Amino acid sequence: MNSPLTATIAVTGMNATDNPAPGVPVARALRLDPSFQGRIIGLGYDPLDPGFYATGLLDGGAILPLPSAGREALLHRMRELVAQFGITVFIPTLDSEIRAVASLRDELLALGVHTFVPTVDAIDRSSKPQLPKLGAEPGVNVPESEPLMSADGLGKLIKKFELPVVVKGVYYGAYVCYTEADALASFRYYEATWGLPVIVQRHLDGDEYNVCALGDGTGATVGAVAMRKLALTDKGKGWSGVTVSSPALLELAAAVIRALKWRGPLEVEIMAAKGEMTADSLHVIEINPRFPAWCYLTAAAGQNLPSACARLALGERIATPLPAYKTGQMFVRISLDQVADMSTFGQLSALGILPFATPSA
Repeated sequence: MNSPLTATIAVTGMNATDNPAPGVPVARALRLDPSFQGRIIGLGYDPLDPGFYATGLLDGGAILPLPSAGREALLHRMRELVAQFGITVFIPTLDSEIRAVASLRDELLALGVHTFVPTVDAIDRSSKPQLPKLGAEPGVNVPESEPLMSADGLGKLIKKFELPVVVKGVYYGAYVCYTEADALASFRYYEATWGLPVIVQRHLDGDEYNVCALGDGTGATVGAVAMRKLALTDKGKGWSGVTVSSPALLELAAAVIRALKWRGPLEVEIMAAKGEMTADSLHVIEINPRFPAWCYLTAAAGQNLPSACARLALGERIATPLPAYKTGQMFVRISLDQVADMSTFGQLSALGILPFATPSA
């Protein structure tokens, strides 16, 4: 039985719309741990982020400076929040945050804030522009892809990869393009939204699977849960999914963790070409350097990866690998209205702080 987890844990990503951030499910997973006796501080970028209003989820909250403000702005804000809340563990959940937090690891630790995030080098090697190089590692297959700094090279890549192609933003988003006009429109959209480069990837026919995993930083896998999406939103985000049993999927995720010596959570998106579940047919199409928005399913299926991440951040020893998870466990997202007092919005808007409050049962 785990010892009580008494830390005050700050979790980013309180947005929970039709394109939800991972913060709310991370907080829910922490609450699901029967040994959790700590506090959860939600961090977001908008006073209307829905996670701030979820009954019983948070003990406090705060607004962060936008990632574009830079690492020094984040560190300054964290100093204020440590003084306000006594934060001891910090779990960032957005791609745009991970690099800054990784580069501030020592500075945060000097404040008494523990993290469990990958190194900057591992983040670079897992990025979309660098993904083809990872395909040279043993046991890791990736589809051909190339980063573009200009739309001028789009036609050449379409001729090389053949339609359809997948066009991806450097941080978020992917669109399967069946015409050159679609590819150009997608390039312009991702260029304007996330900046350059924009990535063009060879399209593979098959079934998509996702693995949420946790690496210990030495190349070993702490735990991993594989899932297949059952329903998608119009943005291609999973609205429903089910845990599946596949040694091949888990081994591919483990190979990625070994190659990168990954420390912390990640999501490995995998395409099973023609639906075949063999090592040669499985291809890594993307690596996300944080928990995915469906990570609550890992806890519900028996591997509470967010709780394990918090414990590892604190230097605790936990038995690894974690016990096998239950297959056939489904998640289905729902939309519901959160009713809250206007004072919550007022405090976040005017002060940027939601003070300690005792969650409802």
